[in-house]
Amino acid sequence: MSAEKAPKGTIKKVLEYVSKYRFLIILSLMLTVINVSLTLYIPLLFGSAIDLIIGEGLVDFAAIRPELGKIAILSVICAGALLAMNLLNNRITFNTARDIRNDIFRKINVLPLEYIDRHPTGETVSRMVTDVEQFSDGLLMGFTQLFSGVLTIAGTLILMLKINWKIALVVVCLTPLSLFVARFIAKHTYKFFNDQSKVRAEQTGVINEVTGNLKVVKAFNREKAELKRFGEINERLEKVSLKAIFYSSLTNPVTRFVNALVYAAVAFVGATDVISPYTALTVGMLTSVLSYANQYTKPFNEISGVIAEFQNALACAARIFDILAQTPEKPDSDNAKTLKNTEGNIEVISVNFSYDKNREFMKDLNFSAKKGQKIAIVGPTGCGKTTLINLLMRFYDVDKGSITVDGTDIRNITRRSLRASFGMVLQDTWLKPGTVRENIAFGKPDATDEEIIEAAKRAHSYSFIKRLPNGLDTVIGEDSGSLSEGQKQLLCITRVMLSLPSVLILDEATSSIDVNTEIRINKAFDELMHGRTSFIVAHRLSTILDADKILVMDKGRIVETGTHKELLEKGGFYANLFNSSFC
Repeated sequence: MSAEKAPKGTIKKVLEYVSKYRFLIILSLMLTVINVSLTLYIPLLFGSAIDLIIGEGLVDFAAIRPELGKIAILSVICAGALLAMNLLNNRITFNTARDIRNDIFRKINVLPLEYIDRHPTGETVSRMVTDVEQFSDGLLMGFTQLFSGVLTIAGTLILMLKINWKIALVVVCLTPLSLFVARFIAKHTYKFFNDQSKVRAEQTGVINEVTGNLKVVKAFNREKAELKRFGEINERLEKVSLKAIFYSSLTNPVTRFVNALVYAAVAFVGATDVISPYTALTVGMLTSVLSYANQYTKPFNEISGVIAEFQNALACAARIFDILAQTPEKPDSDNAKTLKNTEGNIEVISVNFSYDKNREFMKDLNFSAKKGQKIAIVGPTGCGKTTLINLLMRFYDVDKGSITVDGTDIRNITRRSLRASFGMVLQDTWLKPGTVRENIAFGKPDATDEEIIEAAKRAHSYSFIKRLPNGLDTVIGEDSGSLSEGQKQLLCITRVMLSLPSVLILDEATSSIDVNTEIRINKAFDELMHGRTSFIVAHRLSTILDADKILVMDKGRIVETGTHKELLEKGGFYANLFNSSFC
């Protein structure tokens, strides 16, 4: 996405974020003016000092000392202004990046689950981290460089015209050559850098693929094949990188060569005027003009890069603001009820729902669950089991019909209190980086150690927790690599045990646990589920034989309902599923 194609209003939104720091920006621009002004004034002082040195073989030291003193003082002020300007720019940059990241993270927490499901996690993370970084650096730092460059060009041009219009004309005519050369080279190197990015992305993909599935690679003895594939990509990356670097490296020496030609032309014209009896150009003035010619050409080499940074920054900003512009999750109604002391009586009445509104999925779903009942949900993959759980938790709202908890439509209940009444143990475990204690107390941060230990004992996780290096204080890494899948699942179950919700949802909660442990866990679940409504999503039908009610789903519909015994006697869909699982 280029800056020209950025959505309308992007610059306005950028200014809204930056305007919070308008005082710092104004101060930064003032320091830029001071820095550029002093940088342009110092060559005049050097020129005056040189003219005092060259005077019929005599040196007026008394006159030179004040000039050198001024140069020293102004150089210190100039350096101080530059340092302060950089500190201010960094503060503006980092503060703006912080504000945007905070807003994106806040937005993600209120976005409907539909958005998260439809966008890859990596893409969202990239927008939040990489795009924000490039936006802040390119736009804010680039703005200062552009302002400084324009001031330098204008200032040096005015001073050169004032000193000698001929030299100024030479500089103005020859300087654009460096721009044309740089643009020509950049245009031709773009293809190589683009190819380099593609190959690098391919290489990164292979690295992630192999390192993330190293066990599979080793299990099938594919090490040599994958090494060969990686080597081939690495060779292509080397070739295209060398071309890109070679052609891009031509920019600096070629533009410097053009600048040297400008410098030589200025020196030639200036020297001619110095020796001419018809001009008043002194050697000191020529020295100043040469310095200005060098300063005049330098910003031209930087401005093209600054403009590219602006374009990249605006493109990144457009991607960032695309997230921030997304419609948030529909807020709770003003009169939404807060669930307290939930009984757990749930009714699903004529529910219709589709992820794609143009294609029907779930239609006319009806069932009820009374307090303390154990409801099993079974069916083939893609039949709607997870969708039903998403609707119960109100991660999605139904299209038609209603779901009630204790007689109240869940759309009229605050999401916070609704979800606090449900406890979920999912097939995919999630543990955050931190201690075992912090992970167990995730849903109840104020829990005491006694409560945590009691929950761990009931979940049969305390025996392995005690064997960890630091017990409850053992730190779990980002990927929980030191724990087995079964141990991670046990901790997730313990987390639910601790919060003691009114309704339980178990989505293949014992799938990663061995049979003996599963038996103990099921006994613990029986204790936990006593008096509580429970929904058990199961693929292993042997785990739900004692369910009070089994909902058999297929293609988004409940095709059969009953106990295990009743459904077997019917000899229908469930009976076929059950029999096939033991064949």
